[in-house]
Amino acid sequence: MSATAVRTCPLCEATCGLELTIDGGRVTRIRGDAHDVLSRGFLCPKGVSLIQLHEDPDRLRTPVRRTAGGRFEPCSWDEAFALVDAGLRGVLERSGGDRDAIAAYLGNPSAHSLSALVYGRVLLKALGTRNVFSAGSVDQIPKQLASALMFGGPLTVAVPDLDRTDHLLVLGANPLTSNGSLMTAPDVRGRLRRIRARGGRVVVVDPRRTRTAQAADEHVPIRPGTDALLLMAMVATLFEEGLVAPGRLAGLCDGIEEVRALAAPFAPERVAGPTGIPAGTIRRLARELAAAPRAVVYGRMGTTTQAFGTTASWLVDVLNVLTGNLDREGGAMFPRPATGDGPRRARMGRWRSRVRGRPEVFGELPAACLAEEIDTPGDGQVRALIALAGNPVVSTPNARRLERALASLDLMVAVDLYVTETTRHADVILPAPSLERAHYDLALSAFAVRDVANYSPPTLPLPDGMPDEWETLLRLAGIAAGQGPDPNVAALDDLVAAATAQRLGVPPEALAGRRGPERILDAMLRAGPDDLTLADLEAAPHGIDLGPLRPRLPELLSTEDGRIRLAPEPLAGDVARLRAALEDARAGTGREDGGLLLVGRRDLRSNNSWMHNLPLLVSGPARCTVQVHPDDAARLGLADGARARVRSAVGEIELPVEVTDAVMAGVVSIPHGWGHDADGVGWATAARHAGANSNVLSDEQAVEPVSGTAILNGIPVTLAPLASDGARTVSDRARRVSGRAGTAAAAPRPA
Repeated sequence: MSATAVRTCPLCEATCGLELTIDGGRVTRIRGDAHDVLSRGFLCPKGVSLIQLHEDPDRLRTPVRRTAGGRFEPCSWDEAFALVDAGLRGVLERSGGDRDAIAAYLGNPSAHSLSALVYGRVLLKALGTRNVFSAGSVDQIPKQLASALMFGGPLTVAVPDLDRTDHLLVLGANPLTSNGSLMTAPDVRGRLRRIRARGGRVVVVDPRRTRTAQAADEHVPIRPGTDALLLMAMVATLFEEGLVAPGRLAGLCDGIEEVRALAAPFAPERVAGPTGIPAGTIRRLARELAAAPRAVVYGRMGTTTQAFGTTASWLVDVLNVLTGNLDREGGAMFPRPATGDGPRRARMGRWRSRVRGRPEVFGELPAACLAEEIDTPGDGQVRALIALAGNPVVSTPNARRLERALASLDLMVAVDLYVTETTRHADVILPAPSLERAHYDLALSAFAVRDVANYSPPTLPLPDGMPDEWETLLRLAGIAAGQGPDPNVAALDDLVAAATAQRLGVPPEALAGRRGPERILDAMLRAGPDDLTLADLEAAPHGIDLGPLRPRLPELLSTEDGRIRLAPEPLAGDVARLRAALEDARAGTGREDGGLLLVGRRDLRSNNSWMHNLPLLVSGPARCTVQVHPDDAARLGLADGARARVRSAVGEIELPVEVTDAVMAGVVSIPHGWGHDADGVGWATAARHAGANSNVLSDEQAVEPVSGTAILNGIPVTLAPLASDGARTVSDRARRVSGRAGTAAAAPRPA
């Protein structure tokens, strides 16, 4: 007897609704939920692959521990937590009780987990360490930081009102492939089509002719790393041609005249050469933006993971303000999540990393600093790492150094589904459920293009003996707090719930009968702006539509004076660095004949590295290739399908060449998240599609100075065809590069 269940897809930011057919306790089919209030039946291949993820024979279902021989063997949950308790106590004893000897790394999937978002914070508080790292500093922190400096809060991020705009300008983003990023928007293709159908215009600025660029009215190629120059030139054009019209925001803004002065040296004629965009095109882009009835500028990872990521992110919203398109229908608007997001002031710079002195941002240090905090001796050296759903070896800079650093730790504990390039260094890996856990997009609803609320109960029961993810995290928190290997998880949960209810002003008795993240979610909904309860969402399995985005300023502002800071420090101060870069570029300083610039790219079937172990998502042509323009391929003697060596200042990899005019001349593109041939990794399918790790080419010392975000785009590289005797596979080369780290990973931990 088959049954049907609905749930929200947790695999990317689109949050599509799924309809699952369950037969004999197994999910046998997945299709789009036609009644979902946000996705309306839209579904990409990732959603369908949930069946393969759930049933993957390589997925961990019991804890595993490292043996003396460096291999993993199953163990009981009690044995695993006893090892964690003993390991943490040992690290603290040897460090004299220094909590900073422990570090935590939070991976991207934790942002898609209700349990991780609620109880991950509890774990971090119990650890008491300042060494917290996450995938945010190789992704979106520049946008959050720029927004916080302008508007006051780290989550006060404006998103494009796609459903009502008349003009969309996209920089460094490919939402048809990413399904939105810091923009929760299922079926972006359909939404862009509707913009054009109502007479609007879509323009994409990108070094590559992406899927989004192909669907746009215009594609404007740009030299990697120069988005801030283009945006500043557009700002200069608005002032020069009298097109500045902030509308009702004029009375809320400070710094308009300061922005005018900052932009003056960046006339389109001066930035045309460095950006590769003609001055006339730059001026036209600015005029069209200003003339459109409702317009919005949107930038993402191509703009954030570069040398001027925070500056570019700031200028995106400067343009939205100056054209009167911030906080208005069809412009850049602030979602209103059902769980509430009242004004909250951002905090940063309260402490600095031990080795490099990088300041924390929103309670985190740059991921680019993780390896050095582990492998640099001295007081405060990190000797233990707790990794939650992260694979930094393939997602953060200079992967080889991080591999060696992880292998040297006294203790590593991972909460993960797989033995990955990162977790292969762990002493204990604790698995988490998949379809057996509840789901609510606590983080992603803050970036949705329409206000909705959608809760998914567990689709399947937990396997016998497996705790829910929240129970695992609370048990780890109890251990970190010194309560031993078997703390009272129920009591800890009650403490968290009581503190949450008190903070939100919700009567505790209203939450009776619930436990875990559902109890916390119920409290947040009750305290939110829409008077919802979790029972309301349980009665509406396809979600509740709370309506289109609506203006939220000035009440959302949490700056000290409640005003928009259009020229905040340190962003205004960083313009001097941008001005110097412009002069260097115009003078040709640092250019090398024949040099190429590396950019990343994303594939619809590849959001996180563990998706490469799902046959459905890696089928078809190879996706881990280096894309090269035909002119560069001819000049360098590169053949389509042949292998080439890509070399940067810090590393080199080998992978197949894909000759295509979709990438502009002088630019090469390699996707992130690959390189699955390291010894000891437990991914059979991924190993057959290993690819190469592009982050071997990135330098952990190269960070954007304002936010500390790793520079992953615009990296200078050289390409060369492999020698005729180089019939090695990509896998062979990667083993040579990481051989020492692989050997170290298999060795016992130091005493």
